[in-house]
Amino acid sequence: MASKGGSSGGGGGRVEIEKLSEEQLKAVKEQTDLEVNLLQDSLTNIRTATSRLEIASNALHDLSLRPQGKKMLVPLTASLYVPGVLDDAEKVLVDVGTGYFIEKTMVEGKDYCERKINLLKSNYDQLLEVATKKKNIADEAGAILQAKLKQLAPTP
Repeated sequence: MASKGGSSGGGGGRVEIEKLSEEQLKAVKEQTDLEVNLLQDSLTNIRTATSRLEIASNALHDLSLRPQGKKMLVPLTASLYVPGVLDDAEKVLVDVGTGYFIEKTMVEGKDYCERKINLLKSNYDQLLEVATKKKNIADEAGAILQAKLKQLAPTP
């Protein structure tokens, strides 16, 4: 927001935003609304990724409780399962992205999931804080714009 003058004080930004013209206020509001929407999409993606990792972590836990030689259904896709037999519950393949898998022990696989979940939750909290600030700026710009337009409108 170069138009706000880069003020980092709590009340300093408000004084400068009130000095903007109607066109500038409208541009600030539209820009911050767009940024808020993009941040909300990112928050949704992080929530989805976190829930998938939590499901994977629970699946690892369930898998560790099964005995070797246990018959089970193995997922190939979200809706396609094939019969299989558990060969070794102590070694798992972990999808680390872009088509790469790493063989890890069960403990390492669980640890990997937990670290990723904690990282995503930390990123979620940071993004939520930024989105809240942007939303407040958009709301403030909209309120000031409404007030300015009301002043310009002829009174009957």
